[in-house]
Amino acid sequence: MNWIRDRVLKREILSGTWLNLGSSITAEIAGLAGFDWVVVDLEHGAGGHDSALHQLQAISGTPTASLVRVAWNEAPRVKRVLDLGAAGAVIPWITSAAEAKQAVAAMRYPPQGIRGAASITRAAGFGAAQGEYLAAANEKLLTVVQIETEQTLDRLDEIAAVDGVDVLFVGPLDLSLNMGIATQFGNSRFRAALAKVSAAARNHSKAAGILLSRPDQLEQTVADGFTFIGLGSDGGVLAEGMRGLASAFKKYR
Repeated sequence: MNWIRDRVLKREILSGTWLNLGSSITAEIAGLAGFDWVVVDLEHGAGGHDSALHQLQAISGTPTASLVRVAWNEAPRVKRVLDLGAAGAVIPWITSAAEAKQAVAAMRYPPQGIRGAASITRAAGFGAAQGEYLAAANEKLLTVVQIETEQTLDRLDEIAAVDGVDVLFVGPLDLSLNMGIATQFGNSRFRAALAKVSAAARNHSKAAGILLSRPDQLEQTVADGFTFIGLGSDGGVLAEGMRGLASAFKKYR
């Protein structure tokens, strides 16, 4: 297991990317590319539970930590991806401390949480590493909660204060959409929102995270105090590349 939580909480600048094609091949390519972490996307990605397993298997042969974004803040969804061997989970649409506590409880075995245990899981080495996994999981699994609504911004300190919340992660598109300024990432209101997320994370010794679409956004994002930074996706890279290839034929049409 490529655990990453300790490094995240030290606020190291860690790079990642999104996997939304459901492909084990692109998952392996991303894992070998040099990222610190990758996210298998089960919220908006094309894949499902079976393809998540194949992607996690592919990533496990690389130095990269594998995370999975579940479709909703529900304990059964979290349990399933953790049993498959994810080193952490990304939980969307967290709007309150109560919802953050619910997410953390789903990530942890009793008595700290409500995660059900089983011995014959991929995470536990199909039984061979059950004891080691049970001893480490509650402290080593990474919990990333997504900040995606304007109302959530007023509750950031409460959410960041929840024990077990490790990363306050901005979903830029959803947050800007909910603020009524869709994709206006330079808007002063959106910039102020990012500052609030960064400050809340810093004040509670957590990490601030965000997903970027372009490399030229990195410098400002690091200056803003974000350390858990995703850049692009396998689907985005492929789509841009294919459009570039197709555009070479325009002058012949």
